Amino acid sequence: MSNATVAALPASKATVNDQIKYRSQAVAKPYFVAAIGLFIGQILFGLIIGLQYFKGDFLFPAIPFGTARMVHTNLLIVWLLFGFMGAGYFLIPEECERELYSPKLAIITFWVFLVAGALTIVGYLGLPYNVLAHLTGNDLLPTMGRGYLEQPLITKVGIVLVALSFLFNLSMTLLSGRKTSISIVMMLGLWGLAIFFLFSFVNPNNLVLDKYFWWWVVHLWVEGVWELIMGAMLAFVLVKVTGVDREIIEKWLYLIIAMTLITGIIGTGHHYFWIGTPGYWQLLGSVFSALEPVPFFMMTVFAFNMVKRRRREHPNQAATLWALGTGVMSFLGAGVWGFLGTLSVVNYYTHGTQLTAAHGHMAFYGAYAMVVLTMISYTMPLLRGREANSAAAQKLEKTAFWVMTLAIVGITLSLTAAAVTQVSLQRLSASPLPFMETQQHIMPMYWARFGFGLCFFTGLMMYVTSFFVTGKRES
Repeated sequence: MSNATVAALPASKATVNDQIKYRSQAVAKPYFVAAIGLFIGQILFGLIIGLQYFKGDFLFPAIPFGTARMVHTNLLIVWLLFGFMGAGYFLIPEECERELYSPKLAIITFWVFLVAGALTIVGYLGLPYNVLAHLTGNDLLPTMGRGYLEQPLITKVGIVLVALSFLFNLSMTLLSGRKTSISIVMMLGLWGLAIFFLFSFVNPNNLVLDKYFWWWVVHLWVEGVWELIMGAMLAFVLVKVTGVDREIIEKWLYLIIAMTLITGIIGTGHHYFWIGTPGYWQLLGSVFSALEPVPFFMMTVFAFNMVKRRRREHPNQAATLWALGTGVMSFLGAGVWGFLGTLSVVNYYTHGTQLTAAHGHMAFYGAYAMVVLTMISYTMPLLRGREANSAAAQKLEKTAFWVMTLAIVGITLSLTAAAVTQVSLQRLSASPLPFMETQQHIMPMYWARFGFGLCFFTGLMMYVTSFFVTGKRES
């Protein structure tokens, strides 16, 4: 790429410093800032939902429970996507040893995605959902109304265009630069993310087929291609903070990715137990889903092994802590808690209980939120002209790590206790209680979850604050 093309990025968007290798890597910064802002919004709406569990008319009718939940889950997806995109814009140029193909296109893509996402949230909050569907063309091609895929048709089309712009930019960078295992795995994951999202446009009238293809987006994202992205991001950070030979890290990465694809693709079957699919999914879904914790366990061993074999003491100890935490918490959330309800003989009793929410909270935090926070923790000091934040800033960030992580453990255990109570009173009891009566028995667990949610929000604000703490710099 010519110097003129690199210079096309405004100076205000890419401050030149001696910490980043390529000036165009600076386009990652607004993506990371937006990700954190949206993350804060997600948690605020999570707290609203938590209150509505035991005070059902809280903020009603302005923000009904269904709307708050929809915003909460949509913000989760969007802020993680911003984090993945920022990671791609930082990681790919450095791995390819060349400037980003078009920094200007990256900035345009950022603003299009941010504005489209903001308008969608405004639509959720300002209009009845059926009115929003009518105004945005859902009558032409019905795609709305399904969990995690509630976005209007025009937003989904916008997401596809944003993804194409993003992938074009990174692919052109990769094709004309050095190819590494990390960059190739990252690109495979990002392309897979975009391809599987196309199934959000598939909305058959047959309810069985509808649910069947819905999981091709939801499951094959979070238990498939997102794991490739996670593995590449974690490997990139570990290369930087440990100094371990790249060849060793790449061998681990290949093993993890192979197990992810082997178990994750057929493991989709654990969502097919009760939707009307053939009986063989009972066996296939159970067996391959039972193996899904393996790649997450391998990721834990991988992270600790690389840190143990490190050849340098990197000054950014906070990023190292986040990397290790990603391995442990992803194994616990996605692996252990995922396994608890994945066998069909167990899922028969746990399906539709709070065990799913317990698994979802810890898995999303442990696998994807933490790896994005790992990347931000490592890159943001570099983007601001230093190798690491000050000792005082890192101390606060490490405290934030423990507050957030212990809070999510508390949320998970609260929801697990609620699930055990539900199964006992509704599914196993000789005289099963009605749903709403059972809910009264688990209200203490909901209060506990809300308390831990407040702790989590406190930890998140500590994390954000740490980037503004001054003091003696580590580098």
